Amino acid sequence: MNSPTYNPDVLSCLANLSNDEVFTPPAVVNHMLDLLPASLWSDPQATFLDPVCKTGVFLREIARRLLAGLSDRIPDRQERINHIFTRQLHGVAITELTSLLARRSLYCSKLANGRYSACTAFTSEQGNIRYTPMQHTWERGRCRYCGANQATYEREEGRETYAYEFIHTDNPNQLFPNMKFDVIIGNPPYQLEVGVQKENYSIPIYQKFVEQAKKLSSRYLTMIIPSRWFAGGRGLDDFRKEMLLDDRLKVIVDYPDATECFSNSIDISGGVCYFLWDKYYHGDCQIYSIQKGKSVSQMSRPLLEKGCDSFIRFNEAIPILRKIQHLEEEFFSKYVSPQTPFGIISSFKKYQEQPFDGSIELLTVTGKKYIEDKYVTKNKQWINCHKVYISKSYGERGSYPYRFLAKPVIGYPNSCCTQTYLMLGPFNDKEECKNVISYIHTKFFRFCIMLKKNTQDAMRNVYSFVPLQDFSHPWTDEMLYQKYGLTAEEIAFIESMIKPME
Repeated sequence: MNSPTYNPDVLSCLANLSNDEVFTPPAVVNHMLDLLPASLWSDPQATFLDPVCKTGVFLREIARRLLAGLSDRIPDRQERINHIFTRQLHGVAITELTSLLARRSLYCSKLANGRYSACTAFTSEQGNIRYTPMQHTWERGRCRYCGANQATYEREEGRETYAYEFIHTDNPNQLFPNMKFDVIIGNPPYQLEVGVQKENYSIPIYQKFVEQAKKLSSRYLTMIIPSRWFAGGRGLDDFRKEMLLDDRLKVIVDYPDATECFSNSIDISGGVCYFLWDKYYHGDCQIYSIQKGKSVSQMSRPLLEKGCDSFIRFNEAIPILRKIQHLEEEFFSKYVSPQTPFGIISSFKKYQEQPFDGSIELLTVTGKKYIEDKYVTKNKQWINCHKVYISKSYGERGSYPYRFLAKPVIGYPNSCCTQTYLMLGPFNDKEECKNVISYIHTKFFRFCIMLKKNTQDAMRNVYSFVPLQDFSHPWTDEMLYQKYGLTAEEIAFIESMIKPME
């Protein structure tokens, strides 16, 4: 870096503004562009749209390729620049600030028609990177387009409203009259704050940009978004179903650890991915998994496996899952309670520190407390049963291996728990609970959890790939590997992904 010839790309050094506005490194942009046909870069009629411009890096890197690819067709450099910038590249900025930044990156001037602009053919200041201040459309306290909370986002004039133009319309074609795009590409905002309560702090919003982009009927669509849509995420059920049933998804490149993709980003739980959607393609999807800077596996396969309603992100897991499904066993999820199994929320405070006559033991995040029977408002029939408690969420940072679940504990008769935990059971006695815990401790069990869990949440649905066992005896990984006929390679993959549970 001390070399006098070192010339860093400023767009690779920018800090992210927030989890809503994550800037894309130029190297990642070029990996995404490599998915597109090379013939596009020598086509003077090809058109490109970034509907979520932040730094302008997508349009800048496309311009680089077109400048080289069209050199024979349009030999004069200034004429070539003018043609590319006025005819081929288009963008919609997400805020006024990013519109200026994007124009500076692409045109070398915040004014497209300015004195120092690289393009000499524009007559307007915005050029082809537009920004139109928008307002939310409020209906019963929420924006009908993005779900923003009226109390949070109905702001005084001059403050950013985050009413993104591209998704605040029923028909995005109206934004681009008489335009057809060959490629839509970008990195949309990921989430939107909707209130101050922790459980409703933010909602995903990136899916709305993908859905809106498809309405424009481009030939190719490629965006980089959080991977949590694979198996979870609040409000993403319809989006997940639509994506996984769409055989025009040609490529998915998955980063289980988001810092592998955005090295300077704040943490994005569950990782990120980018995809290529091809309007005229129909078939299996090519799946790449990126870990520690390289592709560790690739596989062409359907997005949905038999009997699944979510995407299995790891290619190596597919043959293992198929062996599990071949035995057609019931799944462990039948023993997992819904959230808040006894109707007691995590912030509940009407407890005592010591037992008293008629008290019920309550497991809380700070330990055992004691409550009156009247505070148990759900599933009182479980109070006097043997059961197992396990945290409803568990998260780890960094690269694999992970544990994926918190440690389970036995719940004895005359006990219950707060919303912090799920209840597993009920079971016949203490020994059966211990055998269940031995199964949870296996790497095999938690590998099956991994197939569904890509966020901190570990609700009942993440147990739906875990096969049910006979709990009259304990279980070990060796017993399970043998039962399901796993190969040495399959065992090695499980062992590489899952930490021991001490």
